[in-house]
Amino acid sequence: MDIGDPHAEMVRQENVQRILDAAERLFKHYGYSKTNVADIAKDLGMSPANIYRFFSSKAEIHKALCNRMLEVTRDVALANAARPVSAHERLRDHFLGQHRITVEMLLHENKVHEMVVVAIEEQWSVIENHIMQMRAIVTGLVREGIAAGEFRAQDADAAAECLCDCVVTLCHPQIIAECLIENRRTTPADLVDFALRALK
Repeated sequence: MDIGDPHAEMVRQENVQRILDAAERLFKHYGYSKTNVADIAKDLGMSPANIYRFFSSKAEIHKALCNRMLEVTRDVALANAARPVSAHERLRDHFLGQHRITVEMLLHENKVHEMVVVAIEEQWSVIENHIMQMRAIVTGLVREGIAAGEFRAQDADAAAECLCDCVVTLCHPQIIAECLIENRRTTPADLVDFALRALK
């Protein structure tokens, strides 16, 4: 297949998406650990060798799936950051929105949660890249808030890093899973409001 040919590239991307869709469906139903490349190939009516034309291993398929799921959260974050409201409101909605997505998408579907936990434990570059992109969005909002006089003058990069570290319990799937079973007096909104007061 000539990768320089636009049609060939479109066909390749279609095959990649078909493989990812099948893998996601099987991972959600049977779990990541109980699904192999042969299962994915069978679901698609193709040979495992055909899968390996696009992905070198099940782990590579998993990485691509995790990136696709994380892209959804980044798209939400970018849309929120572009809203014509105060930086404070956008930061508040950013963290609460990410918390809601994590709970709904990752924890209410245990098999999806398993996929993300494996990715985190393997420390794949896709997870690290996602964290850096999300932190950049927060940094931009902090910088806008400083420029608008909403927040005191300070190092925006350091402030954003501290802010993200303070509310990591709202966005980290493993931590959320543990916190959900605890009886807590505070809500996610309480935590975000407490952290944001440090920027004033």
